[in-house]
Amino acid sequence: MVGLSLEEKHFIQGGIAQDLRCDGRKRLTYRPISVETGVIPQANGSARVRMGATDVIASVKAELGKPSLLQPDKGQVSIYIDCSSTAEPAFEGRGGDDLAAELSIALQRCLLGGKSGAGAGIDLSSLIVVEGKICWDLYIDGLVVSSDGNLLDSLSTAIKAALSNTGIPRVQVAAGASNDEQPEVDISDEEFLQFDTSGVPVIVTLTKVGRHYIVDATSEEESQMSSAVSISVNRQGHICGITKRGGAGMDPSIIRDIISVAKHVSEQVINKLDSEIASAEAEEES
Repeated sequence: MVGLSLEEKHFIQGGIAQDLRCDGRKRLTYRPISVETGVIPQANGSARVRMGATDVIASVKAELGKPSLLQPDKGQVSIYIDCSSTAEPAFEGRGGDDLAAELSIALQRCLLGGKSGAGAGIDLSSLIVVEGKICWDLYIDGLVVSSDGNLLDSLSTAIKAALSNTGIPRVQVAAGASNDEQPEVDISDEEFLQFDTSGVPVIVTLTKVGRHYIVDATSEEESQMSSAVSISVNRQGHICGITKRGGAGMDPSIIRDIISVAKHVSEQVINKLDSEIASAEAEEES
């Protein structure tokens, strides 16, 4: 919990009202974003993202599994977040566990859509090897290394960067297996398929402080919020998920305005992220 004096609270709120935040940003401006890829060699893909003083890592592990009976034409993705106790004093003990669970659920909702997979930002059908029998299961792990606000957006960009860094081994399926038999497969150690991230969204969180909404709130700004709405948007401008915390219900017209702002801001974030990912991968290969 950020402890602020009454004067500091008034200073933060007054700056936001005048569209000049404490660090010089406007209300709808993100902090600088930096990306490193391939930071965990044992994973199929990984990335580290720094957004101001917020520092997070995401890794992707791919394992062969069996599709569920309810969704035989889709693979499966699980997202687990861990908040390092050294990232912030409030993360020690149950505080970190509770926040990690909250972030995991929010990311699942924003990136994977509903239980049916409808609206999913990650194409689960692309993970199928043999329908109803073999699929890829992706285990996405996120770690909060350092926290200075806006964890959900930071983690979503790290996940997108890690997925773009992910290579899925090429699988050869042996011919001749009957419909009732589990096919034999040969997993290549040398050939990998790049995971398609063209539809993977980023999350834009609009945090309400006073009468105004801001993006990429710092911890101090979050301590003054009345509510926050997180919207996941992909490059095509499709809304993949929405989640809200704090405050009362919202008027539909306000939600429409927020979605419009999120779409505009997400385009800038995705362009910046794509540029950073390209630079990171070029550096990784050199």
